[in-house]
Amino acid sequence: MNMRTVRPPVSATRACYATTLRKASRRLTALYDDVLAPTGLRSTQYAILSELADGEPVTINELARALVLDRSGLGHSLRPLQRDGLVRLDKDLADRRSVNVTLTEEGRRRYEQAFVLWRSAQDRVAEVLGTSVADELRDQLNGVAEDDRLT
Repeated sequence: MNMRTVRPPVSATRACYATTLRKASRRLTALYDDVLAPTGLRSTQYAILSELADGEPVTINELARALVLDRSGLGHSLRPLQRDGLVRLDKDLADRRSVNVTLTEEGRRRYEQAFVLWRSAQDRVAEVLGTSVADELRDQLNGVAEDDRLT
């Protein structure tokens, strides 16, 4: 019996949800990184500052959950922000095993500067896709990010 390997058609990568999402993510990340470049922040760093913008300390575990990152990945992203004085990491007074992350005054200033530029990237996406499509896409992707059945 001849056992041939079944090969998917070349266009199968266009049908793959993960591959298509990664391609779109790379395109959008490049847009946001380019727009945010004058602030010295990358889009991933902006996302962290945005999560901290209300001023309340957040534990590393809480921040990792909010950003759908593992602790070590988040720690890697926090190091340059801490080095540049944009965030502060402190032991939690109530639970010494936990570490709180807080936005510093310099972090708030940089976040506010970046927010204006971030808004222009948001507007660009809405312009290209149309506001209703962009909003629906964001809402659908938030649903995917929050769906524990996909882990």
